[in-house]
Amino acid sequence: MNEGETGETLRSDRIVPFPGAAPSPQVTFSRDELRAILNLYGRRVAEGEWRDYAIDFARDRAVFAVYRRTSESPLYRIIKDPKLARRQGAYAVETTSGLVLKRGHDLARVLQAIDKPVKLVTN
Repeated sequence: MNEGETGETLRSDRIVPFPGAAPSPQVTFSRDELRAILNLYGRRVAEGEWRDYAIDFARDRAVFAVYRRTSESPLYRIIKDPKLARRQGAYAVETTSGLVLKRGHDLARVLQAIDKPVKLVTN
């Protein structure tokens, strides 16, 4: 049977978005950024100071939150916001109250705000 005999017509069920209205891609941490953050997190867990974390990826920013206890609010939030990359820097470390401890273009330098220096232990 032909299409004309059944009365059905072929049509496309695809929705074509309006040009230029495509959604912006989701902001994420790169592998190297996550490595730096998780290295710091692992050291602080080994010291017994931090116990949990959460990662939130949104369209405008990515957040790595650090918790002392799971039931509490985060101690620190490590934020990547690409919109601020040219001005203040894409990376920031905030406290629970929203106070920005450090903001900058280099993640390693920003993480130094919450990283304790390594101590030499002698017997």
